[in-house]
Amino acid sequence: MRITSTSCICPVLVCLCFVQRCYGAAHHGSIKVTRNQTKHVEGETEVHHRPKRGWVWNQFFVLEEHMGPDPQYVGKLHSNSDKGDGSVKYILTGEGAGTIFIIDDTTGDIHSTKSLDREQKTHYVLHAQAIDRRTNKPLEPESEFIIKVQDINDNAPKFTDGPYIVTVPEMSEMGTSVLQVTATDADDPTYGNSARVVYSILQGQPYFSVDPKTGVIRTALHNMDREAREHYSVVIQAKDMAGQVGGLSGSTTVNITLTDVNDNPPRFPQKHYQLYVPESAQVGSAVGKIKANDADTGSNADMKYTIINGDGSGVFSISTDKETREGILSLKKPLNYEKKKSYTLNIEGANTHLDFRFSHLGPFKDVTMLKIIVGDVDEPPLFTMPSYVMEVYENAKIGTAVGTVTAQDPDTANSLVRYFVDHNTEEDRYFTIDASTGTIKTAKIFDREETPWYNITVAASEIDNPGLVSHVPVGIRILDVNDNPPELAREYEIVVCENAKPGQVIQTISATDKDNSANGARFHFSLDEGLSMNPNFTLRNNEDNTASILTRRRRYSRTTQDVYYLPVLISDGGTPPLSSSSTLTIRVCACERDGRVRTCHAEAFLSSAGLSTGALIAILLCVVILLAIVVLFITLRRSKKEPLIISEEDVRENVVTYDDEGGGEEDTEAFDITALRNPSAAEELKYRRDIRPEVKHVPRHHPSSSLDSIDVQEFIKQRLAEADMDPSVPPYDSLQTYAYEGHRSEAGSISSLDSATTHSDQDYNYLGDWGPEFKKLAELYGEIESERTT
Repeated sequence: MRITSTSCICPVLVCLCFVQRCYGAAHHGSIKVTRNQTKHVEGETEVHHRPKRGWVWNQFFVLEEHMGPDPQYVGKLHSNSDKGDGSVKYILTGEGAGTIFIIDDTTGDIHSTKSLDREQKTHYVLHAQAIDRRTNKPLEPESEFIIKVQDINDNAPKFTDGPYIVTVPEMSEMGTSVLQVTATDADDPTYGNSARVVYSILQGQPYFSVDPKTGVIRTALHNMDREAREHYSVVIQAKDMAGQVGGLSGSTTVNITLTDVNDNPPRFPQKHYQLYVPESAQVGSAVGKIKANDADTGSNADMKYTIINGDGSGVFSISTDKETREGILSLKKPLNYEKKKSYTLNIEGANTHLDFRFSHLGPFKDVTMLKIIVGDVDEPPLFTMPSYVMEVYENAKIGTAVGTVTAQDPDTANSLVRYFVDHNTEEDRYFTIDASTGTIKTAKIFDREETPWYNITVAASEIDNPGLVSHVPVGIRILDVNDNPPELAREYEIVVCENAKPGQVIQTISATDKDNSANGARFHFSLDEGLSMNPNFTLRNNEDNTASILTRRRRYSRTTQDVYYLPVLISDGGTPPLSSSSTLTIRVCACERDGRVRTCHAEAFLSSAGLSTGALIAILLCVVILLAIVVLFITLRRSKKEPLIISEEDVRENVVTYDDEGGGEEDTEAFDITALRNPSAAEELKYRRDIRPEVKHVPRHHPSSSLDSIDVQEFIKQRLAEADMDPSVPPYDSLQTYAYEGHRSEAGSISSLDSATTHSDQDYNYLGDWGPEFKKLAELYGEIESERTT
């Protein structure tokens, strides 16, 4: 199948059309479109052979934006099998087939029915097929071809990013790059000059220029000054067709701002200034402002003000306000019109950020002269001192002079001054002041120990102008007088051990004095001289404001005396010296050998003998039980009808209790106890007057013949045998008490009860070294020795 184009529209295709037609004439006037694959006709046997190569021409061109009334002719399809008799039918398929592109199925002519836009779609891919109209069988394999949309210049260049805003430093060199702009053209850049753009500047000359090919904008003048002109509006044009006549164009705006550089030094508007400052201005306050102008902006206009010389450089100071760039003049020292009426200052203002590229433009600083006029003001009185310190003794009489304050009028008028105490606090009422002389006097009697210091405020005002008042603080110290005697520093609890040795220090005491060190720091301790020498204790003055209490005896006894009282006399070193007497209480305590106190109470002896707390509780419990038994016994006795008959002669001899139902109230006579006390004093035996039964009397053995030689033990055995063998004795219980100890020994008594009055020179202190088993024995003999010494 051949595809034939009968028209060559574009000049570029003239040669191609010529070649096409010549080639087609050489091959029966048609161009054959071949493919690498061949489709077999139905019924034919597959034959493998290399296809014959021919001239491949499978592209058509159609002009975009065709506005004619008739469909635009595109090209022609023709098959070698077509004899011109209409037996061949041409079919067109693919993109736009039947809608955009139509084909005459008999002649194979292709037409475009719509106006095409290359910028929307650049080409269409279609397929051509020649079939037998009678049998509908393909005559040739299907061929693919492309219809390209041919571009025309129908799109103007566009700046997609505009308008632009850009900056460039002022005073830049000529040719400094500012910005590069780019315009885009939607036309085909590969065909003709439709998309070939050229840049030009329409507005902004002679300050800026643009490169026609690259679109780079550059400065076109030297030393462009921001202070002369800051903003520029530059219009750039982009034209296609390489700028030829008939080309389309687009434009954009570039807003260029010159940024500031420090190319202008500061300048004071005037070379001389004058400032009025009253002498009443407060130190540290701002008294005036000054400013140097700078045409630059931002940090390039920052400056610093300094006082470079002048007679007021020590009185005034200047600082810079960062916001307003003004110099703030402040007062460093108070002004005095009567001493100096004017000052002259030379003030310099200099930039803080310098650009050395522009140093040739001159020094970036300026100097001006400021004259300050001091104004006269009526001032309050001025005290000769900023504060006063005075002294007065305590206990001074009311009206005692303390000191004098002095104030003067600093003005030339030198008005008289009146003084008074500013009664703001209670302390100010304790003093008075002479209104004319300024002498301060006491208004009460002071006690240094109560308040050692007073602070008052004295005011002074001019008589001619009472509204002008000045104040001064006055501190008054109360001096000490020795009016307080010394006292013991605290209540002392002094303990002396029973086993203390002579000369042993048992306590160190100290004293205090409410007076200050000049009148009470040196203390002297002694025993009261009004008493005789104390035999138990002595006092030693340590010469360091302390004293020590020493023992004078070897041992002390709690049982003899458990508390001692020691009067002590304390005197200070003041003028005149004062003294006081205090009594120390010394308790006697039992101590361990290492000096630790064990107990200080005399009733604790049982505990010291080795009885624990549980044993003491058990003993007390037993005593309570015994008391309860006695009370119960008495109650039972009183419950009987008649009380027992007890002999009034000797109530100690018989205690007889009857708990039986025996002989009754007649059975109350027991054995005569006197016979048991001394057998030699026994009288004739008396028989018991009991009620005897009617039995024959049995004679008893009478031992009276041997009473002088019988022993008590034998005597008791005989009586016991008689009681056991006597059939007439009724059943009863009898309590017999034998207190007889026998005859007196010829050697006399060996009891120690009567040896307390004898004296012994033996020292029993060695008993304390025998250990804890002999501790109580050592204490007892120690007490006896101490009592003998006392």
